[in-house]
Amino acid sequence: MLFDVFEYSNKGGRSYNEDSMGCSFGDDSGIFVVADGLGGHSLGELASETAVEVLTSDDWLDVAEDVSELLTDKIHDANNAILALQKEQNAVMKTTVAVAAVYGENAVWANVGDSRVYFIHDNKIHSCTEDHSVAYKKYKAGEITREQLATDEDQSQLLRALGSVDRSEPTLYQADVLLKPGDAFFLCSDGAWEFLLDEEIVIDFLKAENAKQWAELLMVRMMERVNGGNDNLTLMTVILG
Repeated sequence: MLFDVFEYSNKGGRSYNEDSMGCSFGDDSGIFVVADGLGGHSLGELASETAVEVLTSDDWLDVAEDVSELLTDKIHDANNAILALQKEQNAVMKTTVAVAAVYGENAVWANVGDSRVYFIHDNKIHSCTEDHSVAYKKYKAGEITREQLATDEDQSQLLRALGSVDRSEPTLYQADVLLKPGDAFFLCSDGAWEFLLDEEIVIDFLKAENAKQWAELLMVRMMERVNGGNDNLTLMTVILG
């Protein structure tokens, strides 16, 4: 499997960019991570960098027998590393995480918090992670629409994050189809998806010739909508070849 990958991050209207992202590759495998740090004054960046470092630290996919279990273990390792940093720094720092693991024709992905993974198959969004937030609970209960998630007053109220002793469990997803060339993943922090509709993500994917162009088309949309006080904005586009 070949991977066409493009990464972009911007501090937006904030003083610090506390988002992090990264990827690593093995034999016919790849892992892709976006993390949105929480804590302020660069401590969130330390948490998000730690999560990315742990999740991309080795070629663990190449020896995977149960990737879902291994991915869960790696996320737990990232959480423990951040908890250790909290003690070392005597400070509270947390991060969301969205991670996709591709191995051959299969894939699993997961999230903690409100960073997202979108899986595109047959030119449509086949699956998207569910946010661990109060606003998303309201959406699932029918109190608000999906489009209202970005502007809901409880959008930033997270129910899970790495750096928590008892609220750090990931939700895992697995592709129920075999991957094929042309399938894609879009990973992003909430600072990106809050300015995008699901159908716009697909429209720009269909227009694009590669991962970089797809990201650029999405960024044009987002930049027209930011208000100057927006959150850090991070995204990663991955197209399989």
